[in-house]
Amino acid sequence: MKKKAIFILFVLVLTFAISPNVNAQCSMCTINAEQGVKNGNTQTAGLNTGVLYLLSLPYLMAVIVGVVWYKKYRKKNIHLNMKKEPFNLN
Repeated sequence: MKKKAIFILFVLVLTFAISPNVNAQCSMCTINAEQGVKNGNTQTAGLNTGVLYLLSLPYLMAVIVGVVWYKKYRKKNIHLNMKKEPFNLN
């Protein structure tokens, strides 16, 4: 279990260390959307909806996986094997 956690941590660190710098796309989309609205373009009105759609999709998938995992692995019909004799708590 410890080796698996170290491997996952290593992969995450490696992923964030090697990932390219992509800050330019956000500012480019913002400028294009602002210019399109100023010029009367109606196609850029759907840009925010598309961004929200792309943002919510990973969270929705995580919730679905969590619900399926919970339903599959929750314990059902737990038997405690307790004595049927009455007992005192004093």
